[in-house]
Amino acid sequence: MDFEFTEEQQEYAREVEKFLDEHYDPEVMDVTRENMAQIVDTPKRREFMRKIGDRGWLGMTWPKEWGGQEGEGVYEYILNEALARRGGPQIGKGVGIIGKTLIRHGSEKLKKEFLPKILRNEVEFAVGYSEPQAGSDAAAMELKATRDGDGWRLNGQKIWTTSAHFAEWYWVGARTDPDAPKHYGISLFLIPMDHPGLEIQAIHTIGDERTNSVYFDNVYVGDDYRVGELNKGFQYISEALDLERFTMFTYSPIDQRLELLTEYVKNETCDGEPLRDDPVIRRQIAHLATEGEVARVMGLRFVAQSMKGGKPPTNEASSYKLFATELSKRLANASMDIAGPGSQLRVHTEDAPMKGRSESTYRYTVIDTIGGGASEIQKNIIARRKLGLPKNF
Repeated sequence: MDFEFTEEQQEYAREVEKFLDEHYDPEVMDVTRENMAQIVDTPKRREFMRKIGDRGWLGMTWPKEWGGQEGEGVYEYILNEALARRGGPQIGKGVGIIGKTLIRHGSEKLKKEFLPKILRNEVEFAVGYSEPQAGSDAAAMELKATRDGDGWRLNGQKIWTTSAHFAEWYWVGARTDPDAPKHYGISLFLIPMDHPGLEIQAIHTIGDERTNSVYFDNVYVGDDYRVGELNKGFQYISEALDLERFTMFTYSPIDQRLELLTEYVKNETCDGEPLRDDPVIRRQIAHLATEGEVARVMGLRFVAQSMKGGKPPTNEASSYKLFATELSKRLANASMDIAGPGSQLRVHTEDAPMKGRSESTYRYTVIDTIGGGASEIQKNIIARRKLGLPKNF
């Protein structure tokens, strides 16, 4: 495949950069929030994304029937990476996960209700897969959905629902057939977050960001808000997770932090000797730079495979997510080691090495290796689906 952008794609990238220059706002764009910068969690960030939608840049790959342009996925990639590079909100869940899943599997009612709102950025979603006893294994979810007339009653708990405290709708998986094997018997639902049967409790993370536990107490949802076929929710969730593993773990912040570390090494000394002359550090930087290029082309490979149509490419999604997030953690560790004790000063400390960026990334990058399926889950997926190894190896 060709890893270079065409002139038309480069022109689009320049147009995006010009837009971001014209709409720069430090309350909207904050690179120090790392991967959590992607969420649209304030009125200003929502208004910014509405402007993105007004330009027709949300849902570019969607069918024209539903307001898209049927464009190539590489344009979505260019937009999302540019937003991530500025620390701005990104297309994320609405366009990249919920919207694409509804287009493939949703009823006409759900498409008509939600797709226009997503394109105008008038709605935010929370995603509910994880549960306390299930960990990163979405197929092990036990949130109970019991038939009740023309709908369902949901009881149980979800955890690590990052957007629950500001989203309008909950995209949630529940077990509709408790007797089926664990990868079956799960269905997907859309539930308003202001439902009186939902209780949201904050969980504050090591990365200074909030996620949530969500408790379901006899939550009723009509069957017309079930997504796709009954008991096939895990298959839809698997497709959506492939999209999440790519769209929500962008490469450009990794590249940015590598540049920051490289500049630090170029200009700093230790015991009167330039860091750039230390053979151990030179080897470490060279290794990280090489791995950074690997992560970049792995991301482009996912884009190329997804443009071929059909389901999102599972192996490429898991390979990219595993490699990129583990590299991000290794880069954070290297920044702490190379910068020495001063790297432990809090982010935005002016006289700290790299203004304290090392300290914040050291905390944030741990979260990235867990979200969207922990690294161990990605290894299992690659082992089974790419290498053909048995489940119990």
